[in-house]
Amino acid sequence: MLPPELPPLPALTRAEGELIDRYLEVVDLLGRINPARAHDTYGGLRAAQALVGAAAALRDALALMHQRGETEVHTPTLARALRVLDGERRAARVTVPPPRSD
Repeated sequence: MLPPELPPLPALTRAEGELIDRYLEVVDLLGRINPARAHDTYGGLRAAQALVGAAAALRDALALMHQRGETEVHTPTLARALRVLDGERRAARVTVPPPRSD
């Protein structure tokens, strides 16, 4: 049996696609750094080191959009793209988990 097919990504400009990709990269790295969810310091250290480059790439994606005249963020469309790319689950790793009931 095949897994259910994901909904298609909404139509994005190349710059919007780059913004979404770079944003999710930063979110993933922040999730790995999150001390409430981390497993070891080395993984967090490596993610923190990579975060510098990922943040610069995110800045560059936004700067390129602005330079091209894409000054508005189309929130509903970009939110839909984030949902298709599992952004809600990925962003949840950045939050503090609920307390344990031990």
